[in-house]
Amino acid sequence: MSLLDIRRLYVEPGVEDWQRGREVLARYPDAERIEVASHQNIPELHGNPGGVRDWVRNKRQVLVLGEKKSLQARENGRSADWIAPSTSNGCAMACGYCYVPRRKGYANPITVFVNIERITGYLARHVKRLGPKPEPNQCDPVDWVYDIGENGDCSVDAMVSDNVRDLVDLFGDLPGAKASFATKHVNRDLLEWDPRGGTRIRFSLMPERTAKLLDLRTSPVAERIAAIDDFVEAGYEVQLNFSPVVVHETWEAEWRELLRQVADGVGERARRQLACEVIFLTHNAGLHEVNLGWHPRGEDLLWRPDLQEAKTSHSGQENVRYRARWKRVWTDRLVAMIDEELPGCRVRYAF
Repeated sequence: MSLLDIRRLYVEPGVEDWQRGREVLARYPDAERIEVASHQNIPELHGNPGGVRDWVRNKRQVLVLGEKKSLQARENGRSADWIAPSTSNGCAMACGYCYVPRRKGYANPITVFVNIERITGYLARHVKRLGPKPEPNQCDPVDWVYDIGENGDCSVDAMVSDNVRDLVDLFGDLPGAKASFATKHVNRDLLEWDPRGGTRIRFSLMPERTAKLLDLRTSPVAERIAAIDDFVEAGYEVQLNFSPVVVHETWEAEWRELLRQVADGVGERARRQLACEVIFLTHNAGLHEVNLGWHPRGEDLLWRPDLQEAKTSHSGQENVRYRARWKRVWTDRLVAMIDEELPGCRVRYAF
């Protein structure tokens, strides 16, 4: 079954006033078009408990077109120095731990923002205002790093519009700055682009057994590892996103095996520039209840009250994370394991 088979388009007024809007609409001439007042409030999709039954179908068959109204780069300091204004929201994949359903409600298919010229113009001006990076940090020793895929997967977004290509082209011409995004999908069309070192791709990896249960509708982990050398050769910087780390009875042995697969599958050129980030699972009681309605088996791994405790996020959400005293031990163990199995792979941060 294909990842996307767009049959329904929800369209904000004014989308056709933008070149990108007209291009995307032309890609799907036979899809049903439904006009909506706002891409952020579509009752059939957002906050609709009945959407659990159509979780995967909505992700595969629905596309939303709208305009990004507020343009703001937010300081980050972990995956990137800055979170860029989104050119999309939502995803066609269906990872069981995804935070977006916690915030927006139920399955959240891709929304494409059609005012790409305003977004790229804003980013170019933002980089110019910052000037040269004053000192190295864990994000990058030289460049300001902008995460362009916080709310989706850019490799999949590139299948429905040219927004991602426009961003890769932009950062290829912006001295002192680079784009960055994490992905679980191998889109080899991106190998035909010319990033000129201005884009960092972070391939998200987890042990295959866990991924088969939680990383639904994504590229197999082995395929992601096999793509690393090709993307480095094409001019991308490639790093690894070990996320989320899901703790269970055999998790350490499985992570060691994964690290060995990476060591065996990545060439010398990629190894010289390799770095990673490590992020342990955050879950949520509301998402747990939703997941029980469409993918309960995944919750056997994700919902572990015996290992987890309540934690209020920086945005005020009540989540659950692994108990702090244990998580510190587990984090140290995994970081040490990375050093053993992937010597030279710098851990940019781990939490």
